[in-house]
Parts: sequence; structure tokens; C-alpha cells
Amino acid sequence: MTGTSYTNLLSTSPFHKVAHKLPSYSLPLQALCLRRSTRPFSNKTSAVPKAAIATEGEVLPPVLDSSSEPPPLFDGTTRLYTSYICPYAQRVWIARNSKGLQEKIKLVPIDLEDRPPWYKEKVYPPNKVPSLEHDNEVRGESLDLMKYIDSSFEGPALYPNDPAMREFAEELLSYSDTFNRAVLFSLKGESLNEISSAVNYLEMALSKFSDGPFFLGQFSLVDIAYAPFVERFHPLLLEVKNYDITTGRPMLRSWIENMNKIEAYKQTKRDPQELVAVLKKRFSVTLPPC
Repeated sequence: MTGTSYTNLLSTSPFHKVAHKLPSYSLPLQALCLRRSTRPFSNKTSAVPKAAIATEGEVLPPVLDSSSEPPPLFDGTTRLYTSYICPYAQRVWIARNSKGLQEKIKLVPIDLEDRPPWYKEKVYPPNKVPSLEHDNEVRGESLDLMKYIDSSFEGPALYPNDPAMREFAEELLSYSDTFNRAVLFSLKGESLNEISSAVNYLEMALSKFSDGPFFLGQFSLVDIAYAPFVERFHPLLLEVKNYDITTGRPMLRSWIENMNKIEAYKQTKRDPQELVAVLKKRFSVTLPPC
């Protein structure tokens, strides 16, 4: 690590001075998981696969909709209720893969546009993804679930034991929603100041450790928390705003390149153009005339 303290990165960030001025975005961040009923694809399966698709070493189950029967609930099976297009759900999916738990935690993908009624009634009343069915309980919230999977199951540790490093990690995890809001705010306006400051924060955070290309040096839950959103925002900002978040930011460019080498993450990725189309429809982003 460099001479700068683990802690107080947020207070020294240039974005910290303006973050509190960001207006609340008109849509909740969970809207990133949704699409308008007017589909950006001619075939629904291009965005929400109805048939099982193969990834490295795993065949993904089909998506369940309002016509689907539930799995045998609370039978001792650990289930991750997820969505193949939701960045919050993708976080927990990556954590599950990183721990090597593909056989122990079964994926149950939910169609977010046509949710099975039994999911809200019998599984998770908030009716959101992700959620985790384990030990006859159902838990939610992506950051909490990542930590729960890391601490409750075997596999490589994804969170530091060192108290100072853990505090630094918590700071970065807490900042993730601020980062997401900054991008969404910039998408709805003309100025790129907010997103530029937010991405500069990531660049500065990535410079803290010299023993690896990730936020804590080595791959951790912090990388998992940011990866699904950077995966979406990078191509979206390039197309909509002609803004490359990696320009002049070598640490962020290296981080993206190294994240794309992580098998646990690669197994969860979708076609960038599909993600861009989903987000443009979701947030009514208009492109300049051709």
C-alpha cells in the first residue's frame, strides 16, 4: 500500500465535496434490473433467456415467470433467486461462483417483467432479487448477501480480516450506491462533472495497493460489488455520451482487464450491447440523431 491511510479515502476524494449535492434520482437504483414493456429486442430470449444456456462448467436453468411452478421450497436446498440481467443479483452470483458453490447454491432465475406470484407470497415479500434461501430462512440485499455467502460457506475468503483494511473495504462498499447515482444523474443531464469525479474516486481507490490490480490489491467483495455496474456503465457512457471512463485512468483500465480474466465473473457476463439496449430503454436515454 502507498503512504496514504487505509481510511478516510472518502473524505479526501474530490467527489466527497459534491456528492451530497446530487439530487435523488427519480427512479430507484433497483430500476437498473428492469426494462420497459416495449422491449429493445425482437426476441425476448436475447435479454431474458427462457431456455437453459451454458457457461463455463455450468448449465443455467430457465427463467421462471408467472406461469412457472415453484421449486420445492424450504426442503433444505440452498437457492439463490436471481436475474440474469440485474446487476445487484449479478453481485451475489459472482460471489457464489468465486467460492466454488455452483453445486451447493442453486440458481433460481426470476423473470422481473412477469414475476411468479409465489415468489412474493411464499419466498420473499419485498419481491426483489437477489434473495437467498438457506437454512429455512430467506435473506435479501446484495451487499449483505455477498458477505453472508463469504462468511457462511467454504471456499476462498473474499473479505479481509485485517481491521483497517476491512474499514477501507466498507468505505468502498458504501460508496458504490453514490457511484451508481452519479452515473445515472449524468445520463439525464448535459454535464459529466459528477461521473468524472466519481470515476476519479475509483481510480484513486485502485492506487492504494501495489500487490495486485484490484481494489484491495487482491480480488475481493469490493471488486464484485462494482463489476456489474462498470460492466454496464462503461459501454453505455461510451455510446450515449461518447465518454470513455478509462481514458486517463490506467488503474481503472487495468482493473477492467483483470476483472475480465476472473472466471467467476466471466460466467455471469452478458453481451454488452444487450445491456446498453436495456439501459437506454429503462432510463429513456436518447442518442444524437444519426
